[in-house]
Amino acid sequence: MSDSHRQPPDSDEQLLARLRDGDRGVFGPLVRRYERELYGYLRRYIGDDDLADDVFQNTFVQVFLKIQQYEPGRPARPWLYAIATNQAIDALRKKNRRADRRADALVAPDDDGEPRPLFELIPSPDSGPPDQADRAEQRELVRAAVDRLPDLLRQVVLLAYFQGMKYRDIADALDIPVGTVKSRLHAALVKLTEEWAGMNAECEVRNAE
Repeated sequence: MSDSHRQPPDSDEQLLARLRDGDRGVFGPLVRRYERELYGYLRRYIGDDDLADDVFQNTFVQVFLKIQQYEPGRPARPWLYAIATNQAIDALRKKNRRADRRADALVAPDDDGEPRPLFELIPSPDSGPPDQADRAEQRELVRAAVDRLPDLLRQVVLLAYFQGMKYRDIADALDIPVGTVKSRLHAALVKLTEEWAGMNAECEVRNAE
C-alpha cells in the first residue's frame, strides 16, 4: 500500500475516545505514546525513580478506571497530567517525601514563546554575563531553591518550566483558573528571587572574610 493510502495515526484525543467507547486495544499504544514524557515528569516531581515508575503505572490504571469521565474532544495532555499529578501527590503524601530532587531541565517559554532558562528569570547582582562555571553553579542553586518551594508553587513551576506547558493546559491539569496559575508562578519567582538575593549576600560576606 502506498504512503498516500495509509491512514494517519489517531490523535491522543481519538485514542481516549475509542478507549471510552470500549476499544481496549488502544490502551497499550496510548501508554507507549506518553511513557517517556509522563514518566520524566513524574521522576522530576517525585525525585525517586522507582516510586515514579509505580505512580506512572497507577496513573494509567486510573486512566482506565476514569475513562468514562473523559469528555470526547477535551485536550488529552492536560487530562492525563491532571491524573498523574494527583497520583504523585497521593504517593508523596503517603511517603511524606519532598519531590523534585533530580530536576534537570530549567527552560521555559518567555512571553514571546522563546525558551529561557529559569535561573535567568532571577535577577543577578552582577551586570556581566555569567561564564559557564557560574551558570552551572546557578543551575544547581536554583534546583535546590525550587525543591524548597511550597508544593502548590512547585507544581506550577514544574509544569511550566520543566514540561513547557501553556498556562491554559496547566490550569486544566491542576483544575485551577489561569489567573491562579499566573499568580502562583509570580509568587514562586518572588520566593526564588528572595532566596537568590539571600544566597548572594551570604557569598559576599564569606568572600569578604
